[in-house]
Order: sequence, then structure tokens, then C-alpha cells
Amino acid sequence: MRDLSAGYYAASEAPGHILPQIGAFRSRLQRYGVAFQFTYKGEAMADVGGGISRGMDYVHELTLQTQFDLGRLFGLNGWTVHTLLMERVGREVSHDRVGDYNISLMEVYSLSGHSVAHLTDMYAQKSFLGNTVDLAFGRMALTHVFSTSPLLCSFMMTCSAPVAIKLDAGFSVYPKATWGGRVRLRPTRDTLLQVGAYNVSPLNEDISGWAWAGEKSTGLMLPVEFTWQPFLGPRRLPGHYVLGFAHDTTRYADNLGSVPAGTARAHAGEARDTFYLEADQMIYRKGGTNQMAGGYVLGGYIHNTPDVSVISDEFYIGSSLLGIIPYRPHDRFGVMYSYYQISPRTTEGQRLRMDAGLLPGGYANGPQTHAAVLEAYYGVPVYPGILVQPEFQYMMRPGETSRIPNAEVVGLKVIGTL
Repeated sequence: MRDLSAGYYAASEAPGHILPQIGAFRSRLQRYGVAFQFTYKGEAMADVGGGISRGMDYVHELTLQTQFDLGRLFGLNGWTVHTLLMERVGREVSHDRVGDYNISLMEVYSLSGHSVAHLTDMYAQKSFLGNTVDLAFGRMALTHVFSTSPLLCSFMMTCSAPVAIKLDAGFSVYPKATWGGRVRLRPTRDTLLQVGAYNVSPLNEDISGWAWAGEKSTGLMLPVEFTWQPFLGPRRLPGHYVLGFAHDTTRYADNLGSVPAGTARAHAGEARDTFYLEADQMIYRKGGTNQMAGGYVLGGYIHNTPDVSVISDEFYIGSSLLGIIPYRPHDRFGVMYSYYQISPRTTEGQRLRMDAGLLPGGYANGPQTHAAVLEAYYGVPVYPGILVQPEFQYMMRPGETSRIPNAEVVGLKVIGTL
């Protein structure tokens, strides 16, 4: 009725474990309060039509997650400590083949550069009042719990949050972590409320995750999120209807940029606000009672302060369907359409520079306006602990202009859990 421990908001992973032989060792550690998980996630994506060149790029990530139950270890009941170490390496097909530098078509590509042992998480968590109130603080990514879901993370582009949210520095998007904390509670059976406060630093700061003393701080991100989670009909079909708002106190420069004298005047530094509305609803249940055991429809809308955001608006709609092929009850098929609106202020600055015979700036090949992507996948658990997921993406207006042909991208994601 009020328990927060039923984990819906968690990263997607392959079900089971590749090596059941170490199950006894794993259980013995858990009795002493230590749990671990080692995961490989690899993505190979190839441009087979359109874009700027044919060819394939590959990226992978290795993660080691650990959880320490301080109740079993030291008698501090209700307290846990979470850590996550990561290695990411590879190249991004969006940059190399498609010609887009705003929208990443691969999930694993690192926003903050390559690092052999990147510290992503190190935070403490405490549950109160019979798991109805949950507190977490330390080094963590804001998009672990705000504006995310395992449905979004089954798609490449929207994991761990929609592109319009994770593209700007205010949201510390996984694997970028920062100092912060959040409180989550369930006021009633069907409602969830969480609020947080997180330090803001540029996405390319502290690539290793360990250089805490040298990490630059520009402001404070203050998110609040309300979720209505009804359970509909006799089969108790869950839905998640999320209303969120976040205020970043950092003062950002006007996206207009440097323009010829007398054409326009830049605004003073401005804080950034983000508003988002996201929803998903299970439409049938299949193969179990947990919240992922069924098919969903989902959609969302994100708006950022236009003058100081790369993407001012995003809209997406899609579905994630379990077991649509007979005798394949655990396969999952997903399809999503996403539309991205570049900040009008960015477009205006680029147009003014080009009218004056100058380059538009950055990687742009003209005034950028909008783009859209259609993504489809089919996830197959081929063996305990191994998930194989073919992918297809069709990007319309790469680079957010009409100068690059629409791109067709195909590939494969593989997840393996030790």
C-alpha cells in the first residue's frame, strides 16, 4: 500500500546471471550484507543510408555495482551504501556517420569522455517508516530517479532520460555524477513525491569521477517530481503519470552567441527551468505480476528555457510490448517517435552570422531548427544473463537542418550480467 521498495525505476538489464556457479558465493556475501553485479553492455550501430558516410561504430560499457547493507554489517538498520564503477570506450555513430552532434543515437557513448575506472555512484540510502520514506545523498546522477524509467531505458536514445533533459549541464545525467540528495515518499497508495538538491557542474568536468576537489560548481539544481501510479482494472494494470519541474540557479549565457554589431543584442545571463510531463500505461499483463510483465504505451513532453537551452522542446510517443510473438513470452518489442525543437534563439544567432557571411558556429552547417528520430528494437533474452537486441533508427534532418540526407541506422545491443 505504501512501500517504496517495489523497484520500478531501475536501469534495464539482462534477466538472470551468466554464471549460476557463483550463486552460492553470491548468497554467502549477501548474508553478510554485500551484494554485487558485473555487467557488460555493447552497442554496434551502422549507417546504411543517408547521413554523411557509410560505416559502423562500436561502444561498450563495463560496470561493477556493489551494495552494502549497513544493518547486517554494522547494525545500522535501514542504511545501505551504493557504489558503481564504470569503464566506457568507443565512438558515436551520430558524430562519425550521421552528422549530428546534439542527439546521440547510441546509449553507451560517454558524455564526458573515456575513463578506465569512472566513479559514477557513491551514495548512502536510508528507509524510514516501514519503507514509506526514502532518503539518499552522496555522489549520484540526478537521472537515476528523476525523469526516467526502465521503459525509457529499453530504448537507446532515451536512456537514462529524454535527450532534451540530459543534453544540458543542469541534469547530472548518468554516468555523470555530482553531490546531491533527494527525499522520496508515498503520501497515498497511488501517489509518489520526490524532491532533491544537486550541485551543478559542466558535463565535461571531472571525467574520472574522482577529482572532487577540482570539480567546478556553477549552481544548484532543484528538482521536484509528482507521480500518480494507478492500478487499473481487475488485472491491476499499473500506470505512471509524472509531472516534474527543475530549476537550475546557474546563470547561462544567451544562446544568441556572438553576432555582427547592430543586428541583435544578447540577453543577460539567465537561469534555466525545465518542465516535463511523462506517462506510461500498461495495456495488458503477461507472464507475471511485476510492473514490467506486460505491454505499455508511453509518451512525454519536455520544455526548457529557450534562451539558454540547446533543445527547447521535445515530444515523444511510443510503445513497449512484451511477448507479441507466440511462444516467445519474454521478448520485448519497442517503437518510439521523438521530435526535437532547437532553441529559437540558437537559430536566430546562426542565421544572423550566416547573413553576414560568417560561419554559423560549432558543428552547424546552417541555421538549426528541428529534427526527429524513429527508433525500433526487439529484445531477446537468449540465455540467463544475456540479452540480444537488434536496433533500427531513422533520423530525419540530421544536424537539425535539411542539408544532410535522412539517415538509416541499424545495429545490435548486447547485455551480459555476471
